[in-house]
Amino acid sequence: MFRTLLRLVIVVVLLVGAAAFFFGYHWGESTTPVVGTSGSAADERTGPARETGAKIGERVAEGAARADALLDETRLTAKVKSKIALDDTLRGSDVSVRTTGTLVTVEGRVSSARQHQRVLQLVRETEGVTDVIDRLFVR
Repeated sequence: MFRTLLRLVIVVVLLVGAAAFFFGYHWGESTTPVVGTSGSAADERTGPARETGAKIGERVAEGAARADALLDETRLTAKVKSKIALDDTLRGSDVSVRTTGTLVTVEGRVSSARQHQRVLQLVRETEGVTDVIDRLFVR
């Protein structure tokens, strides 16, 4: 009997707490609306919230810029890799591609000096590539 009563009390307290949370009831605060005038209590409460919102907005913008740069690098890497993969003269080569900004690094092994020059040519011809680091070895 005691356990059942205790469970009932706990359930009621949880329900009241959840209802207060979802309906926005604030314990101990006045329920009268504050008229927004310059220098009022409403400005003092919303000022920090606006500053925090501005900081969050700046961080989101920075994250979006970094994501955009990463997508550009990935797009450039995919262009170079597809050119190398689709070139018939580069059969038997083992070339990996990494991109940092607009700088492309190619490394691996190729079968001949002709293949080495062809890889470099394809990378340099790719739109968006400004510089190439050559770490290719001829077998």
